[in-house]
Amino acid sequence: MSTKPTTTDLEWTELDQRAVDTARVLAMDSVQKVGNGHPGTAMSLAPAAYLLFQKLMRHDPSDADWTGRDRFVLSPGHTSLTLYVQLFMAGYGLELSDLKAFRTWDSKTPGHPEHGHTRGVETTTGPLGQGIANAVGMAMAARYERGLFDPEAPKGESPFDHTIWAIVSDGDLEEGISAEASSLAGHQKLGNIVALYDDNHISIEGDTETAFSEDVLKRYEAYGWHVQRIEQAANGDFDVQALYAAFQAAKAETERPSIIAARTIIAWPAPNAQNTEASHGSALGEAEVAATKRVMGFDPEQHFQVEDEVFTHVRKVVDRGREAHAAWDKRIQEWREANPERAAEFDRIAAGELPDGWEKAVPVFPAGKDVATRKASGEVLKALGGVIPELWGGSADLAGSNNTTIDASSSFLPEGNPLPEANPYGRTVHFGIREHAMGSTMNGIALHGNTRIYGGTFLVFSDYMRPAVRLAALMKLPVTYVWTHDSIGLGEDGPTHQPVEHMAALRAIPGLNMVRPADANETAIAWREITKRHTTNPAPHGLALTRQNVPTYEANEGVAKGGYVLFEAEGGRPQVILIATGSEVQLAVEARDALQAEGIPTRVVSMPSVEWFEEQDQAYRDGVLLPDVKARVAVEAGIGLTWHRYVGEAGRIVSLEHFGASADYKVLYREFGLTTDAVVEAARESIADAGRR
Repeated sequence: MSTKPTTTDLEWTELDQRAVDTARVLAMDSVQKVGNGHPGTAMSLAPAAYLLFQKLMRHDPSDADWTGRDRFVLSPGHTSLTLYVQLFMAGYGLELSDLKAFRTWDSKTPGHPEHGHTRGVETTTGPLGQGIANAVGMAMAARYERGLFDPEAPKGESPFDHTIWAIVSDGDLEEGISAEASSLAGHQKLGNIVALYDDNHISIEGDTETAFSEDVLKRYEAYGWHVQRIEQAANGDFDVQALYAAFQAAKAETERPSIIAARTIIAWPAPNAQNTEASHGSALGEAEVAATKRVMGFDPEQHFQVEDEVFTHVRKVVDRGREAHAAWDKRIQEWREANPERAAEFDRIAAGELPDGWEKAVPVFPAGKDVATRKASGEVLKALGGVIPELWGGSADLAGSNNTTIDASSSFLPEGNPLPEANPYGRTVHFGIREHAMGSTMNGIALHGNTRIYGGTFLVFSDYMRPAVRLAALMKLPVTYVWTHDSIGLGEDGPTHQPVEHMAALRAIPGLNMVRPADANETAIAWREITKRHTTNPAPHGLALTRQNVPTYEANEGVAKGGYVLFEAEGGRPQVILIATGSEVQLAVEARDALQAEGIPTRVVSMPSVEWFEEQDQAYRDGVLLPDVKARVAVEAGIGLTWHRYVGEAGRIVSLEHFGASADYKVLYREFGLTTDAVVEAARESIADAGRR
């Protein structure tokens, strides 16, 4: 087989073409073997993916976590074989046996790529639009990382400069999240993103003319992106020379993100299945697979055919990767010698360690003073920001309400932005009114590594973020959501802005830790615990914070355990336990005073985080919620779904099982029965019920 280049522009040999066609064979055979999957796009995208992994990307298959690597995001995760085949070819640890086990139990090749499950997969994709938003976050993180460690270097000359490559589909670009994220990328002038738009005109329901007819490149041009379009080769396949030139031009554009639209034929070169919606999500069938193999010059009787010559050729990328890594190591060593303090900071951050003495910066608030937990959170953030430079974030245009500004004089904005606080390496991110993209770009930032990200909005608008939050939990990403205005306590804005079902709904997401602090000190300790867990126990955390002032109690380290005894019963063993969270803890405390005055020993348990509490051993949990005390009352200004398992059959829940209204928050609490008297009455009922059992 000839290895002579077919052109002088790109070294593209017959062996390269054979490798691309081998990728197509592997995609067809993988889907055919399991009987389900998405072969068509993996077949048509094979030349593009091959170009990236074999010719363009800076990566090292022997070190998938190399700091200096480019990132690759496959936004249409349904075409996971596009990625898996290249990971196999490039030597990331996947073997032919893994492709044969595609979409089966315990395989390394699940139906959609899963970060942390398959080596070389940078992010979990599948829900469309999420991947391109992750790529935007990665590009933001790359810029902030550069600002931490090498801000003075000329563009393109820092060891921290790298490219985020992405493939996007029609489906990605139809989802609203991609519009949010792409608008943000253009505004931020993220010149380190290159996206290939697979314009194959096919969706599940047929030709995309059924639902999608806009001029995508004009839209992206309006966002501020650098746009290109390449046409097909004469035979209908990718024009690899044109694509290579477009990729190079996009990489050279450092002032704007880039998108390349490529008209492709899904399932190319299958003689009958190409350009059909059936090839999107169904096996081609044995006859069509055999016919396609004949078209490409493969033996239709062989399956998962990888010729030795092809295998040797594609695995050479391992050596090229090591060479690129070695060259980077030399550059980073030169940087270390010139920047010893920054190098020490880089090593600390890369190791997930925190600065010595950082905990001393966390404030302790004096008991007795009423403070809104959102305000306390803002003070904690400013204190932490002063000692943890890798901590950054902002809000979805609600910074003044969320109290999420670490440094008002330093905004993460590109060169050329007219605002006086604009700084390409600034601490404060202005996500704009883009909650969904904020969530997904935060995921991308966390996936990129070497920084700590948070983002804020009202708790009710967590609904807009939920798909991204779910994926953060699935990937165990250490992102922090600052969700304020956490109940009807926000008052006059009314039911559209008052979260009722949100705490229960968010607690239902496996792996998401929700924290609803009772006061300023619980807020401070919660932030400290979240900061510690970033590396030791990574997971997304949501802080639900009050708009209204609430009483401040003495600081108690039990906050870090999720639930603890805030006030113990006096005059004997507790007859009733009051469990409360957030702004309703004060109601439980006041109810305890009333019950104690009646001679009823009453324990108050503050439970800021159900998830943290459930992590504790049984002995601790039983020590807080005494098993023999059956009289219990849970109090929360939201639906009571969370609390049934804690109060038991004799227990009562003081909750809100309907939407709110527009009025002063004190009026709302009174009219909706979230009062001290209601808690006292519920306690009496529970005591009586427990006595009858």
